[in-house]
Amino acid sequence: MATTTRIRDFDEFAEVHAFLLAASGIPTHLHRRLFAKVASETFDGGDFFSVEPCEGGRQRRLLLSAESLSKESDLFLVDHAWSFRLPDALKQLREVPGLAERMAALMCVDLDKRGETEETENEELDRSERNKIAFEIVEKEMCRVKENGRDVVSWLEFEELGIDDDMLCSLDLSTKFPNLVALNLWGNKLQNADTVVQEITKCKNLKALWLNENPVLDSCSNSIAKAITESLPGLEIYNSCFTTTFGSWALSFCGGVIGPDNLDFAMGISPTLNEITTLDLSNRCIHKLPEEFFPNALPSLSQLNIRGNPLDQMSTGDLLKLLSSFTCLKELEVDIPGPLGSSATEIVKSLPNLSMLNGVSMTVIVESGKHVVDTALEPRLPEWAPMDPLPERVVSAMWYYLMTYRLADEEKIDETPVWYVTDELGSAMRHSDNANFRVAPFLFMPEGKLNSAISYSVLWPTRAVQREEECTRDFLFGVGEDKQRSARLTAWFHTPQNYFIQEFRKYYQKLESKALGLLNKDLHEDIKQVTGSILPSDGHPLRVFTDLPQVEEFLTRPEFVLTNEPKYADIIWTSLQVDAELKKALELNDNQYTNQFPFEACLVMKHHLAETIHKAQGSPEWLQPTYNLETQLYQLIGNYFVRKRDGLDNLWILKPWNMARTIDTTVTGDLSAIIRMMETGPKICQKYIERPALFGGRKFDLRYIVLVRSMRPLEIFLADVFWVRLANNQYTLEKSSFFEYETHFTVMNYIGKLNHKHTPEFVKEFEEEHRVRWKEIHGRITKMIRCIFESAAVVQPEMHNPRSRAIYGIDVMLDSLFMPKILEVTYCPDCTRACKYDTQAIFRNNAPIKGREFFNTVFGCLFLGESNNVTPI
Repeated sequence: MATTTRIRDFDEFAEVHAFLLAASGIPTHLHRRLFAKVASETFDGGDFFSVEPCEGGRQRRLLLSAESLSKESDLFLVDHAWSFRLPDALKQLREVPGLAERMAALMCVDLDKRGETEETENEELDRSERNKIAFEIVEKEMCRVKENGRDVVSWLEFEELGIDDDMLCSLDLSTKFPNLVALNLWGNKLQNADTVVQEITKCKNLKALWLNENPVLDSCSNSIAKAITESLPGLEIYNSCFTTTFGSWALSFCGGVIGPDNLDFAMGISPTLNEITTLDLSNRCIHKLPEEFFPNALPSLSQLNIRGNPLDQMSTGDLLKLLSSFTCLKELEVDIPGPLGSSATEIVKSLPNLSMLNGVSMTVIVESGKHVVDTALEPRLPEWAPMDPLPERVVSAMWYYLMTYRLADEEKIDETPVWYVTDELGSAMRHSDNANFRVAPFLFMPEGKLNSAISYSVLWPTRAVQREEECTRDFLFGVGEDKQRSARLTAWFHTPQNYFIQEFRKYYQKLESKALGLLNKDLHEDIKQVTGSILPSDGHPLRVFTDLPQVEEFLTRPEFVLTNEPKYADIIWTSLQVDAELKKALELNDNQYTNQFPFEACLVMKHHLAETIHKAQGSPEWLQPTYNLETQLYQLIGNYFVRKRDGLDNLWILKPWNMARTIDTTVTGDLSAIIRMMETGPKICQKYIERPALFGGRKFDLRYIVLVRSMRPLEIFLADVFWVRLANNQYTLEKSSFFEYETHFTVMNYIGKLNHKHTPEFVKEFEEEHRVRWKEIHGRITKMIRCIFESAAVVQPEMHNPRSRAIYGIDVMLDSLFMPKILEVTYCPDCTRACKYDTQAIFRNNAPIKGREFFNTVFGCLFLGESNNVTPI
């Protein structure tokens, strides 16, 4: 088909899009329907669905407005309202007209900017109207008491009526209602502690009191609570929490037996509990269940929620024993880990009568072996400050809505992923583990080529759906527990923090205990020259095959001669991985020297580097806390929560396992962002060095070259020249700066403007700026580098190969205390600067080092046993 010809019929469409159709999962019988809609650009979702606000207007949800849809009966196109590369997100929101406003409305982060039409009814009432309502409530309740007799109890609801201290006194509640059992003053304007305590404690029969969200609690919450509870020993509920004296009254309230509309009991007579079937005791600050909580008192109890309670005055065994005695109890909600332990499977074994635990059936728990289960997770909702501009609000909220894909053609895959937000209809779909719809991205290429592609999302029902039913999708479709599904849901939901913290603590303890200590004396003996020259005794030069232009140009020593025939070479120096396939293709043999060591992935792949150091060294100060997101997400989340709880900085950097030049590398303090970016490929997540040493106010790192002759015994050298790599912008921790490559990253060879600084000049100016001695810093750096290679030698002894020689790039950063931190180890590092610039050795009396001699020096050290312009470490 000609490249300028548009697709004319379904057969052409199916042929061109065969791979995309298969990857999307769209049912085959809907492919013709898809072609018809993309060809005609038919967006008919509005005829079948409606969107409504939920979660107090902070989310939206999608409902079916049509009568019904049967399984896989139709599909719908969803437009992409915003597509972008991550570094461009904030810039586009600031510069594209109307984009920030549309995204803010779609993500519900503009509620305070929608004008008076969005204000609540209470906010529109003036002071006199609120006062009038309060007095009307009092008068109405006085009439009810008069009609029903002196022993009738009273319950008063004064929520958000603007009641201040003077008005509370004027209501004279204790005189008018001697049998007042519940008083709700939530969200009023009470400010004077003495006045509040004086008026409240006159009501001697109070069982429940709500003072939540009154200004008086901002300064003296504890003292007010102490004064009120000591003066009212019968009080069972205070500010939504149970007091230490709670009993049957509080249980009756939570069981729905009593309430403001159900006061059919006389003063002094406790309400009965025997008809309660559902009891919600969640978030009541309960430390111990009362004597009234036992099977004889609650014989019909079948559903119980005890989430959010410490229950720390009862042992796990006693609590399990008590719950197991409720033979009718079928559904239980409890924190895991929590008062019943840290394993759902163990709880199930102890409570065999249960049918559901945290909304998950016993059968599923037993079959899956899941330790943490929950289907009642609270959604994470966007948060912002009133002064935050819309673009910044959108950047914070977008991780709840984003989806992603990468572009690819026959030749290569795009290194940078595309993120996108679907339109108002698509973005209203919320998550469900039991979703009734599926959504998949689809690129329609009307001219058969990628450059003509139009991106859509396609929506179709996966089971029958009825009118007014919510339409949901699985945000983690195809992701099971083997891929850390429960942990990844933390991107959208509030998951049990205690569980993750517990996993982090176990991991950290294990990390500290498994260090090998590097006791092998071979690694610590004085460095001796073990490998000598491999130059033939007959004086013939060594034949070198290389695919690196710099080696071809600058390897000029007479001891070496270049060859185009790899099978005849003595030395193979290549940027490619020398594996069995390459050996076969190039006809290589095992007697040839290569510029790579077996299993060197333990150093040059970022997740393996961290793993190697952890195994050998535990958690050294020179390695920032590092997690492999593919296997250690639980532990990372736990670390994040601990740092957040302790008020520590929580900025992290995400790096792909095996990509260079900071591709797909991101700095963020947003936990949802960290988790979501797992979708663009395997990564490590490393604690960001928030306070680095600066040079003239700019961030920098250092590139060292390490030459390795042998891994056992370890024989390594440090090139006498190293390079400083400077960021272009002044360093800042402003959130908006995390999108600025030239502020937080230092590799400018490929992006931005490269500002080369000669090493001797840098060292001199750095010492003057910070009043330090570079020699001491250098000593710490070389010690760290030695430890890294010692770690590899111990953890991966298979690395040693007498026919291997290699150079590695070591990237180092200094923190504000001038302590080194390892960033990464690079195979076959870019040596452009080494060959381009002449410089001087820092510690060899400023001896000149010619750039054009760099590879002569490298090959002389590795293959001729020389030590010119290198230092053994």
